[in-house]
Amino acid sequence: MFKATFRDAKLWNRIIDALSSLIDEGAIKVGEEGLRLRAMDPSKIAMIDFEMPREAFDEYECDSELTIGVNFDELKKIVKRGSIKEKIQLEVPAGATRLKVILKGKATRSFSLPLIDVEYQELPTPTLVYNVKATVMADVFEDALKDVELVSDYVRLEAKENTIAVKGQSDKGEVEATLTPESGALLELDVKESSSASYSLEYLLDMIKANEAAETATLEFSTSMPLSLTFPIPGGGTIKYFLAPRLEE
Repeated sequence: MFKATFRDAKLWNRIIDALSSLIDEGAIKVGEEGLRLRAMDPSKIAMIDFEMPREAFDEYECDSELTIGVNFDELKKIVKRGSIKEKIQLEVPAGATRLKVILKGKATRSFSLPLIDVEYQELPTPTLVYNVKATVMADVFEDALKDVELVSDYVRLEAKENTIAVKGQSDKGEVEATLTPESGALLELDVKESSSASYSLEYLLDMIKANEAAETATLEFSTSMPLSLTFPIPGGGTIKYFLAPRLEE
């Protein structure tokens, strides 16, 4: 039996929206310590790593470890009905084949979603050593990506001692957004070595949806290496993405 209550149904909606940006269905591992989801997108270009510890919930019960296979598109439709003034409860009774979602506010609304058979794969955590680690305001980073979208389908990240540059270039023109500590957009920066790498803008625009659930984002990258993009969730938990670099021509 599993049952967990989260304080803010609207925030949970934003979390599910961020997860569904890369995967249509997935297996959530539920255990004594909390929830976990780790999955590759269908193209194997990106990976998502989601953790929500039991301490992040108002109430949390889990008698034994289980895997909850869900269709995220269908789950998103349900949790979208929740508001910031409502709590959300997730429940899988012992032996049940459905996930029960209860929205608790002025009224109590109950939904059930069939569990689907999704194979759980214990994907290893990428062990990468990066030359750049930067914490930025997530909304500013999103604006920079949307600026790049005007001219290109990929984005180039460049890091120097005190600056992160977000660039785009094509026959349509060039765009560059510069993030610095002085502007307030760059909160922390550690550059062991000046680095640059290019990534798919389409994937990054999907990933940046997680900024609806987080105020900041931490980028880690090195020249021609995968990007790590981490969003801390208020109250505990993280949504982390890994994205393969774009091969330079």
